[in-house]
Amino acid sequence: MPTARLTKRVVDGLQPDDKPYITYDVDLKGFGVRILPSGVKSWVVEYRPGVGRGVAKKRMTIGSVATLTADEARNAARDILASVRLGSDPLGERAKARDAATVSDLIDQFLSDHVEPKRKPKTAELYRHVLNAYVRPVVGKRKAVDVTKANIAKLHHDLRDRPYLANRTIAVVGSMYSWAGKRGLIPDNYNPANKVEKFKEDRRERFLSVEELERLGAAIREAESVGIEWTVDESKPTAKHASKPGNRRVVISPHVAAAFRLLLFTGARLREILHLRWEWVDMERGLLLLPDSKSGRKAIVLSAPAVQILSELPRVGDYVIAGDRADKPRSDLKRPWAAIQRRAGLDGVRLHDLRHTYASVGAGSGLGLPVIGKLLGHTQVSTTQRYAHLDNDPLKRATDTIGATIATALGDGTASGNVVGLKNAKR
Repeated sequence: MPTARLTKRVVDGLQPDDKPYITYDVDLKGFGVRILPSGVKSWVVEYRPGVGRGVAKKRMTIGSVATLTADEARNAARDILASVRLGSDPLGERAKARDAATVSDLIDQFLSDHVEPKRKPKTAELYRHVLNAYVRPVVGKRKAVDVTKANIAKLHHDLRDRPYLANRTIAVVGSMYSWAGKRGLIPDNYNPANKVEKFKEDRRERFLSVEELERLGAAIREAESVGIEWTVDESKPTAKHASKPGNRRVVISPHVAAAFRLLLFTGARLREILHLRWEWVDMERGLLLLPDSKSGRKAIVLSAPAVQILSELPRVGDYVIAGDRADKPRSDLKRPWAAIQRRAGLDGVRLHDLRHTYASVGAGSGLGLPVIGKLLGHTQVSTTQRYAHLDNDPLKRATDTIGATIATALGDGTASGNVVGLKNAKR
């Protein structure tokens, strides 16, 4: 093996041969310059990872002679050899980095190995949408280990006009990285979504008033009896083919009407009603025994009106709310709800708001949040806490008592009911 003190003059004087060869530096063991038959010259360093001569040598290219001086290359080789003495394997780490999974790789594996088999369909749909629509286009080509908290914070910030979506995106990315760390696909505890400050979400809670419930009930009765008239956009070319005004009515089936009423009388989620099978209905005990729901196994306690609805509903197939096919559940209630919503003048009211209404009536009646939480199937107390401001009957009675006592002491003449004089009040 030829050796020399590798300076610019010496390296410039090295001539290509029929085969590649290396000239090693006499001062730094393992450091050398490789000359190819084409005349291209590159700085290299050789080392043995681990301990002992039984370990095979590795050769690592530092850079081209055209771009690095001899001193720059020697210093780089010295740093590499120092890291090897500390137990590192620079060439192996470079190969590992080159082969490391990209974010897109992580997304594909996360969805196929974890989300699809272990998450409920609606949750899996949300994960797929967030990862494919917002995460993959922005950081999909990056190595998963190269994504920083700043990258994820920017992604979150760019979705600031949709705070709910922005926060869900952070949660999904965090879940993906946590899963990848447990699987050994990335270093454990490496998660760029950690501690990204989330946007404040204004919960959209709509509760129907008594007057709105009356309008809703009238609209449902009209829809299932004579039908609700639909309007035609006369400006469209197809308008001339529409039915005459007197014949423009849509009648909903008794099953669709029952679905709306059951949503109100049970506080159940939409899918819990649409996917409800007759075999899960226990009329004798007044229960819906759901084997699976958003919160797992769940029993819904039926009120007397709900039991009556179910007892009068025709049985068509396996599902309580019959759809087009007896062996499949109805997919949604969008079109009939839009007609009823419009007829009742409930603009902006969602089907999920019927669940909120059920809870609000219970909270306003002083039933207590723990009871309401059990009726709704909440597993977290914090979920039911959103209705706390409606549970005001005890506070109202308390403030009325205090106010009446003070008013009596003041001789205001406005107090009524049981009043405790201040002198006789317990201190």
